[in-house]
Amino acid sequence: MPLEIERKFLVKDETWQGPWRVWPIRQGYLTSADATTVRVRVSGPKGYLTVKHDRGGPVRAEYEYEVPVADADEMLRLCAQPLIEKLRHHVPFDGRTWEVDVFGGANAGLVLAEIEFDRLPQRLALPPWVGREVTDDARYRNAYLARHPFTTWRTAA
Repeated sequence: MPLEIERKFLVKDETWQGPWRVWPIRQGYLTSADATTVRVRVSGPKGYLTVKHDRGGPVRAEYEYEVPVADADEMLRLCAQPLIEKLRHHVPFDGRTWEVDVFGGANAGLVLAEIEFDRLPQRLALPPWVGREVTDDARYRNAYLARHPFTTWRTAA
């Protein structure tokens, strides 16, 4: 079974910024009510269909397939609104590449950093711009943010 192993953190300041590679991402969810989600994503010039199953913690089953971007655009119209909109920055630190997502639209103001692993446990040096870990906080999962946008939260967590 293909697995996604990642940890997720709030970003506490802007010192991560630099001339890093960046991709615009739009994504939505065809289903997201339980532990299994079906996500549609347009990332730069490519489209993807992804099935994830939450096993708790940093490890999830993940099946991802590239689809024609025109098909992904059409499927996004089937997804519940609002869509997730973000700019994904690929930020190098300590020999690894962090993904820093700057959210827009209904989730504007939220900035998260993710790091993926090929196995656990694995040594991890945290960059100085990384704040509190939110890997186990379901509110920071994109499927949750699609249903409960960050801009509607009473207080930023």
